[in-house]
Amino acid sequence: MHSRFVIAAAIATLALAQSPGFAATPNVPDFVKAAVADSHRPADDTMRDADRQPADMLANSGIKPGDTVAELVPSGGYSTRLLSAAVGPKGHVYSINLVTFNDRIKAQIAAVTKDPAYANVTVLDEDFSQLKTPEPVDVVWTAQNYHDFQNPGIFHADTMAMDWAIFAALKPGGYFVVIDHAAAAGSGVRDTASMHRIDAEVVKKEAMAAGFKLVGDYKVLGNPADDHTKRVTGQGGIADKSDKFYLKFQKPK
Repeated sequence: MHSRFVIAAAIATLALAQSPGFAATPNVPDFVKAAVADSHRPADDTMRDADRQPADMLANSGIKPGDTVAELVPSGGYSTRLLSAAVGPKGHVYSINLVTFNDRIKAQIAAVTKDPAYANVTVLDEDFSQLKTPEPVDVVWTAQNYHDFQNPGIFHADTMAMDWAIFAALKPGGYFVVIDHAAAAGSGVRDTASMHRIDAEVVKKEAMAAGFKLVGDYKVLGNPADDHTKRVTGQGGIADKSDKFYLKFQKPK
């Protein structure tokens, strides 16, 4: 019986470790639970929750009701809807596209802005290297985009200049949250175009060079089953099942 129990426990532990979000956040705030359970979120979004772990994303961000958030690259609004519900009617979300994006990419967020449930969302177009927000913000958030900024084309941004601009846009004590697909340790920006991944150390180095302090390096979106050798997006990609790093930086108070 004892050996059977040990084997069963080992199997359970292995299964947990191989699942995305295996280090789930304890004591998730009620407002975060409500944002994830928001009935206005479309099925296409909620179907992704098992892999993207929105409760963990929000609970570790430092975001709270009433905050003003700048979101870089809203795409179809998966994060936008969550951020909007989390900050509530007394908060605001500035969802910011790169000015270089074509109309098709910019139009992806229209389904959110047309929905009265997300009236606290404003969409802007900006040059990220000279990012300006209409007011100082509590949090700047970018999920699964930092790697794209390293590549030539319409997604390119000078990330060093961008991080300085983000630092300036934040209130003292504000947070800069970066979630992205993890590349192999030591790979730098080698895989940003070919596999849509980036080494977390690149982001840490650039953000801290802009004056930020790293206050969170969370494993809640990790997936040890991902060996960092597979393309994330595109044909044959593993999409949301990637191993993701979650970094939270803070501007000194």
